Amino acid sequence: MIYNRITLTIYYLLISKLPNSRYLKVTNKIRLWYLKNILKVLNCSADCIIEEGVYISTGIDKVSIGHHTHINENVFIQAAKIGNYVLIAPNVCLLSNSHVTSRIDIPMMLQGMTSNDPVIVEDDVWIGRNVVVMPGCKIGTGSIIGAGAIVTKNIPPFSIAVGVPAKVIKKRK
Repeated sequence: MIYNRITLTIYYLLISKLPNSRYLKVTNKIRLWYLKNILKVLNCSADCIIEEGVYISTGIDKVSIGHHTHINENVFIQAAKIGNYVLIAPNVCLLSNSHVTSRIDIPMMLQGMTSNDPVIVEDDVWIGRNVVVMPGCKIGTGSIIGAGAIVTKNIPPFSIAVGVPAKVIKKRK
């Protein structure tokens, strides 16, 4: 437990803040090495790109990142299984828990949190800028989520979904 806190602290204070660019690929290699070998993020391979400021919140053991995945800057990840060949734009949130709000006689902040319900992002998915994916949602293979969408339910494979809440507007062929 203490080891996890120390290694995550090092990641957040140093490793996640390393600058990234097409010309300075060593910073991505350092970030990937740390995620895979120290934090033990599952399947995080050398062919992934993890940009500056990616934040892993609910525990490194609850995150899996597939091959050839590109996660842009300032992405917030709780528990999630991210497939292969996934594109995640900047400022995306993949949430796995929320606040309990069932009682009106107790302030919401005192009611605690829901249990982890991981997000599943299948292979070959593109998630646009500023998207929020709510706990337990699954985004099917080959889907595209438009910028600014809030995903509140599962998205079928090969769908294009946009809006608040996200709705499927088209199927990819």
